[in-house]
Amino acid sequence: MKTTPLTCVFALGLAVSASGYAAEQSIDNCIAAIQKQKTGEFIKLEKLDVAGKTFYEFEIRDPQGIEWEFMCDAKTGKITETESEVSSVDNEAFKKNAKVAEKEAIATALKAHPGTVQEVEYEIEDNGDASYEFDIINDKGVETKVEVSAATGKIIEVSTEEWEIGEEADEKR
Repeated sequence: MKTTPLTCVFALGLAVSASGYAAEQSIDNCIAAIQKQKTGEFIKLEKLDVAGKTFYEFEIRDPQGIEWEFMCDAKTGKITETESEVSSVDNEAFKKNAKVAEKEAIATALKAHPGTVQEVEYEIEDNGDASYEFDIINDKGVETKVEVSAATGKIIEVSTEEWEIGEEADEKR
């Protein structure tokens, strides 16, 4: 599947979101903020609920092939979090801060949010911290993203996916 340029996210977001002008402005503001930080190709856009607040998560691939995730507040259009993805726990940036094994992190995530792990991502936060992000599907078919610190083993973020546009890059199970 060919990726779509990031600037096309606006049209895709509007096709799925029926929330009108406010959504148009916040998505547009998100795209502008992302383009100030990073250039690349659009891979995926997700609408997430994080503790009752709506966020868009944009995933792009930069010219060097590195995947980046940007969390953007759907109300304000401001970037709240930037992470890069690495291919495995053996990546130096991930390994240097990881003290918790993937199996332990999965057990923690599943204890809090029972279901089936559909995808695992290995992420590096803005401050260099490593984390695991698990996409868990429960018995009702709801997808919950659970992010677990690779240093402490504690859950650091939970969100529920409302919808997704784009492709799953290198899905790991």
